[in-house]
Amino acid sequence: MTNSTPFQAEKINEFIVKWLRDYATNAKVKGFVVGISGGIDSALTSTLCAQTGFPTLCIEMPIHQAESHVNRANEHIAQLKNRFPNVLSERADLTPVFEQFKAQVTSSENETALALSLANTRARLRMTTLYYFAGIHGFLVAGTGNKVEDFGVGFFTKYGDGGVDISPIADLVKSEVRQLAAYLEVPQNILTAKPTDGLFGDDRSDEDQIGANYDELEWAMQQMESGKKETDFTGREATVFGIYKRLHLLNQHKMQAIPVCLLPHHLK
Repeated sequence: MTNSTPFQAEKINEFIVKWLRDYATNAKVKGFVVGISGGIDSALTSTLCAQTGFPTLCIEMPIHQAESHVNRANEHIAQLKNRFPNVLSERADLTPVFEQFKAQVTSSENETALALSLANTRARLRMTTLYYFAGIHGFLVAGTGNKVEDFGVGFFTKYGDGGVDISPIADLVKSEVRQLAAYLEVPQNILTAKPTDGLFGDDRSDEDQIGANYDELEWAMQQMESGKKETDFTGREATVFGIYKRLHLLNQHKMQAIPVCLLPHHLK
């Protein structure tokens, strides 16, 4: 997606940090909790939170995690603690919890559905862990979703990584996340790593799962918002637009408020 307006990293950074600081002050909370995955979104979110001066608790929560993910997470946490004295860290190894959960529930012969359900379970175990730490410290859980994930294709787990108190980067598309993260000197290993949700215990990327990369999805998001249709495109563009449109419609249940059955007045 192209944009003729230069990316104003300094001003955007200042705006988000002030927004976070003001929100925490008005909510009368003591700080922030951020789950650190080794990816760029959580690295940027935690860096923004750290700049507020409020205590920022970075939590690593491996579940059969790839070593490269763990190494990137630890590198980022170490760098952030070195830069900001208000940054704290915890490690909660959720692998035994996940394995115990699997041992207590029935399995399924539908391997695709089982794999997806267990992947979402990982995200929900992490959400529970974040809220545990938020609860004992009086902190807010800061979400790490970007605009394409949260409002474009719904690429997140409902009540998993989608279960947060505030979303500081949800109005930034992925290219903007990369630019702001580079401006804030997030480790190079994280800046260049393939985006992945790390929920399947292998090295599959977000692109592998979705069928399009984030630059393509940003383009499709812009096209759909401008009123374009699949028939306006051919070749790869038509394919990408179709992927975006299908996921955008399929995942509306994640992006919209929970449907409430409102009773008519004569029944109340």
